[in-house]
Amino acid sequence: MEILSENFCFDGTQGVYKHYSECCKCDMIFAVYLPPQAKVKSVPVLWYLSGLTCTHENAMVKAAAQGWAAENGIALIFPDTSPRGENVPNHDDYDLGQGAGFYVNATHGKWAENFQMWDYITIELPSLIFKKFPLIKNAQGITGHSMGGHGALVCALKNPGQYTSVSAFAPIASPSQCPWGQKTFTAYLGTDSADWVPWDSNELVQKNHAAGLIPQPMLIDQGTSDPFLTEQLMPHLFSSTCARLNIPLDYRERQGYDHSYYYISSFIDEHLRYHAAYLGLKA
Repeated sequence: MEILSENFCFDGTQGVYKHYSECCKCDMIFAVYLPPQAKVKSVPVLWYLSGLTCTHENAMVKAAAQGWAAENGIALIFPDTSPRGENVPNHDDYDLGQGAGFYVNATHGKWAENFQMWDYITIELPSLIFKKFPLIKNAQGITGHSMGGHGALVCALKNPGQYTSVSAFAPIASPSQCPWGQKTFTAYLGTDSADWVPWDSNELVQKNHAAGLIPQPMLIDQGTSDPFLTEQLMPHLFSSTCARLNIPLDYRERQGYDHSYYYISSFIDEHLRYHAAYLGLKA
């Protein structure tokens, strides 16, 4: 693991690092914020998965999360959104290829070699984090925005017990029903929609309920002026499913807010406190 930068931040350390990923067959960059509490004791961690076109840097710089993480004693991890590099497949459209990994394991075409973001986020990178940052303990929450909100929900629903809590800002809540999801799922997973089901949070929450799995706490945050709300995000499908199955979901609509980091930075404190409570910290 190579240190690209480390900066003092709210009495903690904001670092950016690079390593070779066996999953994605390329170098990957990620960021870690260690709160001041990590100087003297182990701390829990919150994963933040970013959206389309983003890198590790967007949330690290724009979400205003570090101050609240320092206050609550939570480490933050900001992974990249896809594999990158000259030998990694790409596409001219912003919603496919580099920057649009969708947090799935691709099985089709040119994407299958590198686009193994599910294994990277849930297995390889956590293993590296817990090895290289020994004061980050295996007590995890997960959150994300847009495509990253989809990723956070799917990570939690596919791995019951790995994450204590999950939240999402404006998630792509039913990707098999929206243009973004249908496009990337077709490219990465093939044309059989049955192969999309394991990567759709609206389907997964129903599957988990049928299996009798107790859901972890879930929070979804959605701006009412989000231009992608109706066509791409569809959080009403997920919230309706949870209501029908009596699955606890804290669904918060934010009047007048859009899809930007102005919106995220306005409410990131509530999400940090939400996760802190479930991670055993003072909310």
